[in-house]
Amino acid sequence: MSPSPKKDEQSNGPASPSSTSKTPLTAPLNWNSKIALVVIVLSVVAYYTSWHDFNLPNTYALCSKEGKRIHTVDDHNTLVECILISDSNIVDSGDLATIKERSSASSLAIRYIPRGSIVIPGMTDSHCHMLEYGASSQIPLSTGKTVKETVSLVQDYIQSTPDLERNKSRVVEGWGWDHASWDIEKMPTWYDLEADPVVNGRRIILQSRDGHALWVSRQTLLENEPYPDSVPGGIIIRDEAGNPTGVFMDSAQDLIARAPSTEDDLERRFRTTVNHALAAGLTSLHDAGFKPDSLAFFKRQAEKGPLPVRIYGMTFFDENGSYWGNTVKPVMGAANDRLSARSVKIFADGALRTGGAALYEPYADNPTTDGVMRISAEVLETVIPRFLRDGWQVNVHAIGDRANGIVLDAFEVALKGVNVSALRPRLEHAQIISKTDMNRLGKLGVIASVQPTHAISDMWFAQDRLGPERVKLLYAFRGIIESGARITLGSDFPVEEINPLKGFYAAITRLATDGTSPHGPGGWFPDQRLTRTEALRGMTIDPAYASFTENILGSLVTGKRADFVILSQDIMSIPIEKLMDTRVIATAIDGRVVFGKV
Repeated sequence: MSPSPKKDEQSNGPASPSSTSKTPLTAPLNWNSKIALVVIVLSVVAYYTSWHDFNLPNTYALCSKEGKRIHTVDDHNTLVECILISDSNIVDSGDLATIKERSSASSLAIRYIPRGSIVIPGMTDSHCHMLEYGASSQIPLSTGKTVKETVSLVQDYIQSTPDLERNKSRVVEGWGWDHASWDIEKMPTWYDLEADPVVNGRRIILQSRDGHALWVSRQTLLENEPYPDSVPGGIIIRDEAGNPTGVFMDSAQDLIARAPSTEDDLERRFRTTVNHALAAGLTSLHDAGFKPDSLAFFKRQAEKGPLPVRIYGMTFFDENGSYWGNTVKPVMGAANDRLSARSVKIFADGALRTGGAALYEPYADNPTTDGVMRISAEVLETVIPRFLRDGWQVNVHAIGDRANGIVLDAFEVALKGVNVSALRPRLEHAQIISKTDMNRLGKLGVIASVQPTHAISDMWFAQDRLGPERVKLLYAFRGIIESGARITLGSDFPVEEINPLKGFYAAITRLATDGTSPHGPGGWFPDQRLTRTEALRGMTIDPAYASFTENILGSLVTGKRADFVILSQDIMSIPIEKLMDTRVIATAIDGRVVFGKV
């Protein structure tokens, strides 16, 4: 998947000469002026061709010449031949002849999709980390398959960045190392970093793929001393002598001081993420509040001009901080329906990969631990009802079965006698849930925000970690739906790649993209697969419901925003083995093409 061209800032052009200027407008341009003019023109062209398509009229019909190839994803999953778009909205749908009859336009502009292609609503990633994805693109740590190979990627980055190579005192940051995918599955140490002659002696801070652990160098360790014996909700990995080895998990990550990112850093990461997302057919992103400064940045961007993608931001809740739900006001539909922030994100436990997910029973591959709760049941039972009462949607990160059970306990008390559809609480991840709690999930009306690509990544080590019986409850998507709960799909990028079609494939096959699984070509626990319709709704109308935007987004029906994606193949009918060959031909927001061409 190649990213779309980067958006450059639109130039206002050269300033008009003052009345005292000695250079007439008709004077020939010198060489530097010619270069400057070319740069200005190219910048404007790049801007308009990357996120704007002005070849489209304000009113046009988007149609297929092959019959009904537009998936509206309405209540009946209706297929239509055409949709009529006026300005930012869909104003009609059906066959072309009927639309022409009902249209008041004297002549109707028509745009036809390529043969074999289909149209679906703009896709949503309902759980992701936007700025973290941009940061992760700097060093491809996730591609390292051994600890030494991963360190060599840091070395390559340093040597390819002159400022870093020259200045050994600068901090080197990266994201994506994954010890679960290495040849020997064990936590790294600062010794591994010091063994490399280029990396040695530098300030290194590397975030794990799941975002729940930091791996730091010896210099970074020394600068952040002393360390407490224990950290509530976190773990400091130590050697046999009790010395920190350089890995800090969950809440213990806060012990490592990190310089705030500059605005230029944030804007560069934002552009990278947006370009990749639009190229993947994503028009809405639910940013899951990994860092509190992300949402503040999005608000600043919205003040500068139209956001290039729709953002539903989850406001970070610091479990060690004070309650703020009654002093901060939720935001909904700001910046022309491009920015909303009416939910709070709470972390209940850690991650399965790093052994921090809170389980009822100890890990099968490490019986000394049953994981870590990052927040107490008492705090959950106190803050969840308060946030709900103050008008906030509550979204809780819960991975282990114990964490999910504790969170559901708090939800059950908080939701008694209230209108759940007005509150729409969410479990973020909901990875391992006991059958009893699964049934509670449906009865309470709690939304499960799940990530199908996690299933096909974790299936290779999950049984070793959980044992042969408990693993059956991991990523039990079919069980969640049969409990009566609504599922919404995401990727958790940068933990996984930006590719909703891979999520669609994983949800309906439970296979790796090469067609394999620990259970063979039939898929990993194939009884937990979703249907294609469930998966399509899970990344269109269901995340719209989960973000209170189902009245304007999520389906291609009259009155809604014209966010759509043109796909090169019909993902609803093609053979499974061809699904991952599907390309995004065009992505449109508010009826305007922001990637590709119609």
